[in-house]
Amino acid sequence: MSAGSGTPADRVIVEPTERLPAILTVIDSAAERLELSVFRCDEDAVLDALERAVRRGVRVRALITGRAKGSKALLKQLRKMLKALGVDVRKYADTVVRYHAKYIVADNGPAIVASLNFTRKCFGPTCDFMLVSSDPDLVAALRGVFDADWHGTALRSADGQAARLIVGPEHARARFAALISQAAYRIRLIDPKISDPAMMLLLRNREAQGIRVDIRGRSGLGPLTAHGKLLMIDDASAAIGSISLSTLALEFRRELAVVIRDPAALDTLNRFWDSLPAVDAAGLSTGIPVELS
Repeated sequence: MSAGSGTPADRVIVEPTERLPAILTVIDSAAERLELSVFRCDEDAVLDALERAVRRGVRVRALITGRAKGSKALLKQLRKMLKALGVDVRKYADTVVRYHAKYIVADNGPAIVASLNFTRKCFGPTCDFMLVSSDPDLVAALRGVFDADWHGTALRSADGQAARLIVGPEHARARFAALISQAAYRIRLIDPKISDPAMMLLLRNREAQGIRVDIRGRSGLGPLTAHGKLLMIDDASAAIGSISLSTLALEFRRELAVVIRDPAALDTLNRFWDSLPAVDAAGLSTGIPVELS
């Protein structure tokens, strides 16, 4: 499971040991401004990097969810800690919706879109995915989403419309359905929380049309702990990020995913998939499972 590089502007990371260094490199690259979404964070190295950015004069802004299961006290502590470091912190204005997106934007790039939290757990052997990119369209779209959410304004029609960025809940369902519908021969999916009835029906219909559908939920990942999400369509495209094919993720949360079409980046993801253990009849079977946890 090694990282791969696509164009000079992109790098897909699947190796656990490469996640933290990549995040620190992006944070340390910021010269004027740094925006990030924080759902959970307990990694001292990340906090130290944010403090370094503040000290060298970077304006650091962090959006934090107002809700996370079993973490009210931890979120309060995190907000207090970030403010003490000099980070400008705002809680997502929606008191009901979780701000579950995981992304960082430094200046006009590079940016990160990921499935992982900035936690010691996710810098360990979890199944997670990250894209580091300097694609100017992607960076601009991410900044548009951040600015809208920072100011509590509606997402503009142009924000999140970059061909590669999928923004939930506004576009998540339609964009993922479109990707699944484009498959010509194979769909591969890693998603420990897949449960949305309409998406399950679409996948079953695609299988009935002769498309091979392979799903890994909470098992079939070898030594890795299930967490991140990956959708691969044929050998032509993939989507990674925080969006699960669950109704909550598709309809009620701020989520982000990014579409990847670069051959070298897809090769990295293909090699990652091929590194997973073969699934026998006792494990998660090929095709649409009857039940998914």
